Amino acid sequence: MALTKDDLQAIANLFQPTKDDIQMIKNDVQELKDDVQVLKDDVQGLKDDVQVLKDDVQVLQKDTQELKKDTQELKKDTQELKKDTQELKKDTRELKNRTTTLELTLENETNPGIKIVAEGHLDLDRKLDKALKIENEKEILLLRLAHLESETRIIKAQLNQTA
Repeated sequence: MALTKDDLQAIANLFQPTKDDIQMIKNDVQELKDDVQVLKDDVQGLKDDVQVLKDDVQVLQKDTQELKKDTQELKKDTQELKKDTQELKKDTRELKNRTTTLELTLENETNPGIKIVAEGHLDLDRKLDKALKIENEKEILLLRLAHLESETRIIKAQLNQTA
């Protein structure tokens, strides 16, 4: 049995939908290939971005370690400063106590003692030499001057401390 042209045409017409379906499948497969290629490119971009992020995280970790080290050094320095400050406060208190003791000694013992000696000396001098009245007045003035100079030094020292 020989196939005629019409028969062949009918058979071709029967396969035409299959042929069209195959062409559509080929087009869809090509689109899928294109989509997969786009996804591959996107995944590669993501891989690159992740690698950059990993590198950045390593840098951040290194910086964090350095910051921790610096913080430890700062804490150590702060502790030393606190210790030094406490020592300075202690020394200042001791100096204040010594200064107060010296001031009290001068006020209660030394100055009155000097006045007693000066007055006794003055009395002796008057008894011995009443004729040298001008010399006595000169000596009294010198004693007063010495006393005033001493008080002036004390006042200056107090002013310097308060300034």
